[in-house]
Parts: sequence; structure tokens; C-alpha cells
Amino acid sequence: MTGPLILRPFHLDDEAEARAAHHELAADGFGFLLFRDEAGTWAEYLAWLEEVRHGRSLRGRMVCSSLLVAEVDGALVGRVSIRHELNEFLATWGGHVGYGVRPAYRRRGYATAILRGSLEVLADLGVEEALVTCDLDNAASEATIRACGGFPDPELPLVGAGPTVSAKKRFLVPTSD
Repeated sequence: MTGPLILRPFHLDDEAEARAAHHELAADGFGFLLFRDEAGTWAEYLAWLEEVRHGRSLRGRMVCSSLLVAEVDGALVGRVSIRHELNEFLATWGGHVGYGVRPAYRRRGYATAILRGSLEVLADLGVEEALVTCDLDNAASEATIRACGGFPDPELPLVGAGPTVSAKKRFLVPTSD
């Protein structure tokens, strides 16, 4: 990393780069812009994200959450969805944090920085221990989680595939030292 990684809400001038990131990560089956196809203009999408951050305008099995971009030296290197609370689905498969790094920025420590920043946000929200999951075969994500203090969930370290998700490893990560 050169400059510091900043987690922040999306801005109006992020649209082109965010759309490019969404396209790049689609090949991995990862949605950079959650539910973007259902929204109207970029400004309307950003307003909706703000509503979701406050627990309003939730769709389906959504919960109050913050979708933040990870910026380094003016470039959008990744994003994170920080769930302020867990529903049944998230408590089993999704966890408190869902992050992704754009392919051109991988293997530079950004995923670890994104997760660490997310843990600070969760600590500020009163969450003492975050549930973070990864696919069984995602060694890079598992290494990131462990680098941030994650340990296998003693009650349920693995969960099988669900109706719309693959099998997951489950980790608990303290949000503060």
C-alpha cells in the first residue's frame, strides 16, 4: 500500500469507477454494487444506500448495513458491506462483513486493511465479536480473517451449502483488542 486505505460511503463522482469494479468482479460472482440493477440513477442509488444504513427501505432479507468503498490514493480498490445486525441467513452463511478487492489490487494487503477497518466500524456499533465467513476453498480470505484475529467458530466452524450459497467456513473475530 502507498497511502492509507479509507473506508467511506460512495460519492456522486465514483459512478464510473464503481461500475468498472462491478463489471470486473462479476467474473468472480461478486456484486461490487449491491442491488444496483434495481435502482434508478446513481444519485437515487446512493440515497437508497443511506436509507439502508439507517435500517429503512430494506428489501428481502436485508438488514441495516453500510456499503462502503475502500479508497487508496484516489482509487477504488475494493468495497465492504458491514451488517449492523444479523438475520437468520447472515447468522449462518453471510456474517457481519462481506468484502471484495478488485483484481488489479489483490495481494497488496488491502483485504486485511478493509477487514480491520470494518471491525472498527462494528466496534463503534457495539458489536464485540464479528462473524466473518468465507468459501471453503478461499485460502486467501481465510488468511485475511486469521490475520485480523479470527478463529473458527467453536459452535459451528463449517456450514454446508444453502439454497443460494456455497459451503462456508465460519470465524469469530474480536472487534477490539
